[in-house]
Amino acid sequence: MGSNALPRSGDELQLFHTGEHPCGYWPNRTARDLVLDPRDPRLPTFYPTALEWGFRKSGNLVYRPHCQGCRACVPVRIDVNDFHPDRSQRRALKANARVETRVVQNERTAEHLALYQRYLASRHAGGGMDTHGAAEFEQFLVGSWSQGRFLELREDGRLIAVAVTDLVPDALSAVYTFFEPELERRSLGTLAILRQIEWARRDHRRHLYLGYWIQGHRKMDYKRRYRPLEYFDGRRWQIMPVDADQ
Repeated sequence: MGSNALPRSGDELQLFHTGEHPCGYWPNRTARDLVLDPRDPRLPTFYPTALEWGFRKSGNLVYRPHCQGCRACVPVRIDVNDFHPDRSQRRALKANARVETRVVQNERTAEHLALYQRYLASRHAGGGMDTHGAAEFEQFLVGSWSQGRFLELREDGRLIAVAVTDLVPDALSAVYTFFEPELERRSLGTLAILRQIEWARRDHRRHLYLGYWIQGHRKMDYKRRYRPLEYFDGRRWQIMPVDADQ
């Protein structure tokens, strides 16, 4: 790994370049990331600022794609006070009106793990993630230092979706969502984001971070439907034009 340093209040936080690895979004492409030093004890304190700079978290790693010749991954977030659901999002709310929301500690249970494994077996069959067990669940979705919560969606007591969510002082960050694969037509991923927006409003948090928008990517392009959407251009956050996907 190569390394750089970011100035922070008079001292430095190390940044590392990873080596090239297969791109997780586009076949036949390679990727590399910038990773904040996971050994630095200040990382939990710095994490809210890192989100504002377009970084994301996976387990204990805080990273940002930094690929040679490609800038397809665009950090995006929702200003929850300005957001208004569109017609399809209102339909998702209506269709799932009986679904109850619970916010619980980010502690793995047998129920969470079983749902996670069913989801991966359906959505990522043969991709490596479908072999994840308890250790991988902890490493990927919990970690050791973030202020995380699980937003549970339940219907008649049955767990049907979990939105893994990080809490920072002025925002929520949508880390990962998994749901009952047999209920895919219920738009539970959409419902989870809408319930996270409601949660952020209740807590007087300004933003919900959605990770990376990738134009034209079947699994990532959906984020443009949450309007108005803000994107990070490498220097500042801006409102994404309505025709950005055209």
